[in-house]
Amino acid sequence: MKTNLLKSILVLSTFTLYLLPALGQVPQKISYQAVIRNSNNELVTNSQVGMQINIRQGSPTSTPIYVETHAPTTNANGLVSIEIGGGAGFDAIDWAAGPYFIETKTDPAGGTDYTIVGTSQLLSVPYALYSANGTPGPEGP
Repeated sequence: MKTNLLKSILVLSTFTLYLLPALGQVPQKISYQAVIRNSNNELVTNSQVGMQINIRQGSPTSTPIYVETHAPTTNANGLVSIEIGGGAGFDAIDWAAGPYFIETKTDPAGGTDYTIVGTSQLLSVPYALYSANGTPGPEGP
């Protein structure tokens, strides 16, 4: 009986120690929300839309270093929620080599005939991704 209990504790402890490093990992994604409107400035509600996200390094007009497409469905308020970073290469972005800009293109009809909705500079939040690989600070007392 004691042997089975000890084996169970050992297996559980090993499993727990194996999974602990996964809990501290920085997710390689950015949450993004947008309200989608058509060319008449009307909300696009409860519809699938096409989206292309470009990440640009250096300036808002530089060549994209990362491109990702999505086909989310808007809600009753025209809102879409996506996670940027699911494509290949996102984890290779050197966030310390900014500035970075995010450009959003949409096709309210759900296709790939994208028009630019906007471009804005990425500020603090994605730079937390850099902290996962950045230079460690000084050791504490």
